[in-house]
Amino acid sequence: MMDQLRKNKPHIVFLFSDTGGGHRSSSEAIIELLEEEYPDHFTMKMVDIFRDYAPAPFDLAPDMYRPLTRIPSVWEASFKFSDGLKQANFVSKILWPYLKGSSERLIEDNPCDLFINVHPLSNVSILRALGEDRKVPYITIVTDLVTGHALWYRPEADLIIVPTDLARQRGIELGVPSEKIITVGQPVAERYCHPLEDKDSIKHRLGWPLNKPIILLVGGGEGMGPLQDTAEAIDEAGLPAALVVIAGRNHHLQEKLEKHEWSMPAFIYGFVNEMPAFMNASDIIVTKAGPGTISEAFIAGLPLILYNRVPGQEDGNVDYVVDNSAGVWAPEPEDMVARLSDWLHNPDHLKEASMASKRLAQPQATHRIVELIIEQLEKSAPDKLEIA
Repeated sequence: MMDQLRKNKPHIVFLFSDTGGGHRSSSEAIIELLEEEYPDHFTMKMVDIFRDYAPAPFDLAPDMYRPLTRIPSVWEASFKFSDGLKQANFVSKILWPYLKGSSERLIEDNPCDLFINVHPLSNVSILRALGEDRKVPYITIVTDLVTGHALWYRPEADLIIVPTDLARQRGIELGVPSEKIITVGQPVAERYCHPLEDKDSIKHRLGWPLNKPIILLVGGGEGMGPLQDTAEAIDEAGLPAALVVIAGRNHHLQEKLEKHEWSMPAFIYGFVNEMPAFMNASDIIVTKAGPGTISEAFIAGLPLILYNRVPGQEDGNVDYVVDNSAGVWAPEPEDMVARLSDWLHNPDHLKEASMASKRLAQPQATHRIVELIIEQLEKSAPDKLEIA
């Protein structure tokens, strides 16, 4: 495929929004690899379906996502109310008159050779606005590991790419023809797959102790979940380890953690661009059950302690980790500390969990997605691709 030359640059539009689930990071990982493997062969654009086009109040969805997920009972009820084939179709039918104009405007403003959708809530309205006789192909990339919402799975899409076989089976049960849905893995940026430094070099550069295991505590880019309580519980346990806490964009939390009097070696960071290095220098990760972080941890071979999750779409992530012996679900501080203590005092247990995590890694997922994109464009836009 590398010997393909464009007559004209195909234009690809990615539909996403910053409402959790790694929608932005998945898009960016694919764009980065497309640009690396096919430099100057495509033009690409990311369109935020909510901020850029949705009518009020849906345009506030990125701002409301974090506050809503802090009320788990409300989020879970809304997820379950709309999940399922009949429920999703009902909700879509009710909302279509309200979303019709903005969906048609998005399509009119963004002529392209391929739509790549990485958000469940854009599927129905955009596919319906494109019409049954549409000429532009449409690929959905599901970014929930197992229990993604039914709105991800629309049989009208040309192809649905999923991260696990369990997600594929869910899509088939929701009416997607089996030939339209393929298991590839979660798209992850290349920098997670090819570490540039060894573990000790990273620890030395960052000033972390070389003679202690590293516990990496993260709460996503927004520092979500009970991060402070979790960090303090680890500190109070007297564990033979050092603690690295990533507070993300939660500056208030970062300041509070920096003022805490730690009894163990502790390193507090805000939002960082070195997460691949942080993961490769760590021994255990304590995190919320986000699909992106879990997939990145698999590649680094990190055992996972999951202490928080968004009800609904992240329930299956927890089961997937636990059922495959790659980690544990420990929402209570005492359970989390007990598992940390077991792993740190029993290296064989830690090694077993690390190996189980590594077995779930799919570092070639983004490469495979790029291959599928090229294959689709070869079918739908042959006049813009030339095979040498």
